[in-house]
Amino acid sequence: MVSETKTTEAPTLRRELKARHLTMIAIGGSIGTGLFVASGATISQAGPGGALLSYILIGLMVYFLMTSLGELAAFMPVSGSFATYGQNYVEEGFGFALGWNYWYNWAVTIAVDLVASQLVMSYWFPDTPGWIWSALFLGIMFLLNWISVRGFGEAEYWFSLIKVATVIIFIIVGVMMIVGIFKGAQPAGWSNWGIADAPFAGGFSAMIGVAMIVGFSFQGTELIGIAAGESENPEKNIPRAVRQVFWRILLFLRLRDPDYQPDHSVYRSESAGATM
Repeated sequence: MVSETKTTEAPTLRRELKARHLTMIAIGGSIGTGLFVASGATISQAGPGGALLSYILIGLMVYFLMTSLGELAAFMPVSGSFATYGQNYVEEGFGFALGWNYWYNWAVTIAVDLVASQLVMSYWFPDTPGWIWSALFLGIMFLLNWISVRGFGEAEYWFSLIKVATVIIFIIVGVMMIVGIFKGAQPAGWSNWGIADAPFAGGFSAMIGVAMIVGFSFQGTELIGIAAGESENPEKNIPRAVRQVFWRILLFLRLRDPDYQPDHSVYRSESAGATM
């Protein structure tokens, strides 16, 4: 009798996320701190050539990871995602550890994103206390996760669309600056690839050293697997979203910041907002 009650009262997930929601959730989860704040650090430390090669290598690894995750998510679209896969196909303890490590990963990432929001917003509004921005964005994140699945999907879709449009504008403006379209501006061309130790500043060790930053930039692509438990028609929508997301994110990350300044570090509070 108790088990029947528990089964009846157990909350069920509503499959209301469409393919466009899944795609934009993954893209929006990846286009963030790693792109707007940390991308300049990879170029500053490893040079444009080293950063590009590091993005290609990590991107290749992420591609195979995402295709594997997409296949599993389409076959078993559950909310536990890879924690459940590890529990079922490897060992229960492995799935348990994987789930809690992933929770800890995002707990730290949210804190990093809130600090990054302070740095970016304080650059434009220096007289406003930084904690206000963190509290504001934390409240927005809470509200987005509190509303219904469909409402969350729509909010993520439109916020991510704003991010994508912003990055496209950055890319267009960057290309215009490189070719010297702006009045009075000298075309940069490939000159930044020859500044100081560029294109491979720091050599092989620097390229490997920035791999962690590059991997952080790709974080969020796996959200497709997490959202599979609440997506409609996952057998069709998950593979489609996986194919679209990887190439779009790779394109955005590598066309975003082609400049190389050996004395520039985006981790300094006075310059972090300038990467916007």
